[in-house]
Amino acid sequence: MNVIAAGKAYINKMTEESEPGMKVLMMDKETTSIVSMICSQSEIQQKEVYLVERISDSQNQNNTMALRYLKCLVFLRPTTENIKLLCYELTRPKYGSYYIYFSNIIAKADIKVLAEHDEQEVVKEVQELYMDYLAVNPHLFSLGLNCPINDLTWNVDALQRSVAGVISVLLSLKKCPLIRYQNNSKLCKELGKKISDIISKESTLFAFGQSSQSLLLILDRRDDPITPLLNQWTYQAMVHELLTIYNNRVNLSKVPGISKELTEVVLSAEQDAFYAKNIFLNYGEIGQNIKQLMEQFQMKAKSHQKIESIADMKNFVDAYPQFKKLSGNVTKHVTVVGELSSMVNKYHLLDVSEVEQEITSQNDHSSHLQGIKKLIANDKIRPLDLVKLVILYALRYQNHANNEVVGLIDMLKKRNISKNLLSNIAYVLEYAASITRQNDLFNVEEAVKITKRFFKGLSGVDNVYTQHKPLLQETLEEIARGRLKENLYPCMGFNNNSNRCQDIIVFMIGGTTYEESLVVHSFNRNHPGFNVLLGGTSIHNSNSFLEEVKQSVLNIPKKSSRKFRNLECQ
Repeated sequence: MNVIAAGKAYINKMTEESEPGMKVLMMDKETTSIVSMICSQSEIQQKEVYLVERISDSQNQNNTMALRYLKCLVFLRPTTENIKLLCYELTRPKYGSYYIYFSNIIAKADIKVLAEHDEQEVVKEVQELYMDYLAVNPHLFSLGLNCPINDLTWNVDALQRSVAGVISVLLSLKKCPLIRYQNNSKLCKELGKKISDIISKESTLFAFGQSSQSLLLILDRRDDPITPLLNQWTYQAMVHELLTIYNNRVNLSKVPGISKELTEVVLSAEQDAFYAKNIFLNYGEIGQNIKQLMEQFQMKAKSHQKIESIADMKNFVDAYPQFKKLSGNVTKHVTVVGELSSMVNKYHLLDVSEVEQEITSQNDHSSHLQGIKKLIANDKIRPLDLVKLVILYALRYQNHANNEVVGLIDMLKKRNISKNLLSNIAYVLEYAASITRQNDLFNVEEAVKITKRFFKGLSGVDNVYTQHKPLLQETLEEIARGRLKENLYPCMGFNNNSNRCQDIIVFMIGGTTYEESLVVHSFNRNHPGFNVLLGGTSIHNSNSFLEEVKQSVLNIPKKSSRKFRNLECQ
């Protein structure tokens, strides 16, 4: 199961099945992001696509400038708004012919409406291409949904979008799965039911004749609120935490002295061999590999210093595209890693991370409390990191007889940390308390179990900064052993023995993380008999997670678990 390969196959189908000749590609905002995640502009141009435009812009253009010699490939999400815009386009066609592709299942009624507006008979083809998600890594996809939960219930539009996104993943991979969901989450059950209903309704689309059963496992972020709060130390995760990755792009415009061409850089494993090689490596390894990349570039640059003949010129021109690409990669990654290094040193993130990891992985209240107090006294530590540390402490020790959550908050107030930032402590506690967690991440009475889950012996821990293991790792191990409990993760509909499933699609409501992506990557590598794909409503760093938590609980009724709100004003 490879979502990038599936997406590329659909793009090839879309660009190659139409008649030869110059083409224009018309998309909406979302499908533009979907395509750009897996296909560069130069790759698109190689497929005879010489113009890309947004359908929302098309109706504002003067159609007297018709380009009848161009064929128009239309790739849209099948939304009501897009159908209206496409009808308008077909009544005043600029192009000679239209090949229409929808990213998901299109209603027959909408097909009829389009046919009625195609008075000049310019539409040559209408197809469904199930590419209604952002393919991030081969084993990772996102729906790019921010804050899909309001008042701890589904936002109606977000639920509909999540159903459509997961359905398109299943269809693109040709999977008709058994559905299991987290039993303590109404959100999971509701999503699972709607997906199951569509699979039943569209049974002919899902008749793949599979040789083996696959599994769709729907999880709730609230069962593990810890993982999104931690600092990260592998390349992709670290960049997202400190700089933020948005649709494979990183904004570096705020970096002091940054050149114009580096204000935004693309980090795509499909288009960047260095990034692909280092995406899951840790901070120390990346530094060594950056050094090697620079040395490689210097050697190539030196070999091109002397151009004394026509032959030298020809050799340089022949090598120039690769040379230019290597030059760009060196500059890009040196800049990115340099900024990461600067932030790590400036904000003492190694010290912060060490305490974070100890809180999540060990059982020593006194030591953890002293560690946090020491960092609060250090004015070099960012307010955000201090607040996250107190959140982790509060989540772990809120029921401890000697917990000092209130005292730590008072210390933060003396640091003049804003009330807006401090309120995150109460919000996360309320968010985590809104679900009775099936898996107690911090059971002080079961220290042995905690050690087994998170620490797994000193010999298995790379260093003090990578002790924590997301709850997803334990869940996948339970699946591999055939021990995923039916009462905790019931089946939607009939039970077809999911313990035999080897193709597993995990979808996390409330967003997943790059740390969990690493877990899936490692699991697939260590369990060759299994193939796991991870997806989520979004991919969080700690900032986006805290914002989503706030939106999820901000307006819930006062009669609920708002007992935590008094932490804000004590």
